[in-house]
Amino acid sequence: MVAQAVPPAWLLERERKTMATLPAFFRRTNETGYPALSPIKPERDPFQLRALPQEDVLFYCKRIDNSRLVREPDPQARGACWSAIGAACFLLVVLTSVLVPNVASTLAGYKLQALRVEERQLLYEKRTLELEEAELLTPQRLETLAQGQNLVAPFPGQVVRLNAKGDSAVAMVK
Repeated sequence: MVAQAVPPAWLLERERKTMATLPAFFRRTNETGYPALSPIKPERDPFQLRALPQEDVLFYCKRIDNSRLVREPDPQARGACWSAIGAACFLLVVLTSVLVPNVASTLAGYKLQALRVEERQLLYEKRTLELEEAELLTPQRLETLAQGQNLVAPFPGQVVRLNAKGDSAVAMVK
C-alpha cells in the first residue's frame, strides 16, 4: 500500500465550513497546506506568429438535396402576386402621366431652339443673296456686260411703249 499524506485537521475543518464560492475556490491550498503556486509562464518564441482571427474556424460545403421536397400551393400567394402586379402597373401609369408632359415640353423647347437657329441661318442667307443680287443688277455691271457682248443702246424709234388704259383691262384674263 502506498501511504497517502493526510491533510492537517484544521484544513479539513476549514474546508467543511467554507462554501464553494469563487473567492473560496481561489483560496484553496494544495495538500501540503501551502497556497498553490501559479505555473510559470513558458517563454514565448520571438519568431512565432500570433494566430489570425477566426483561424481555428473551418468551413465546409455540405451538399443539400432538395429534389424530394414538393412545394404546397398557397392560395393567398396568388392573390398577393396579382395585387403586386396591379399596384406596379398603376404606379407605372401614374408616373408616366406625370412625366410625359415634362418630357414633351423639354422636347418642344429643343425643337423651338433648333427652329430659331435655322431661322437665323435662313435670314443670313437671304441677306447675302439680296446683296449678291443687288451687286449683279447694278447699272455699271450691266453696261460692262452689254459692252462685252457688243450690245448697244436702242435707237429712239426701236422702243415701243404700251399705254396702259385706266380700266386695267390688259391684266384681266376672261
